[in-house]
Amino acid sequence: MVGLGAQDSYGEALDFVEKYGTTSFRMLYDESFESWSQLGVRGQPVAILFDTNGRGQTIWYGPFNQTEVLDLAATL
Repeated sequence: MVGLGAQDSYGEALDFVEKYGTTSFRMLYDESFESWSQLGVRGQPVAILFDTNGRGQTIWYGPFNQTEVLDLAATL
């Protein structure tokens, strides 16, 4: 899992990491929004499930069902 900050400032992204203790996964920051464009992200929160080749298979906007994600991941 990778977190990607782009909508807020870098300082706000750092504050998020500190506030929520996201040490279990890597957080990246992209002030250019290029990543959003490349991934087809229209807003946040968003989650994208990638296959082993790095292709996005499923995208969720807003809350998502953890069981659904795990079931789909198991098929990749």
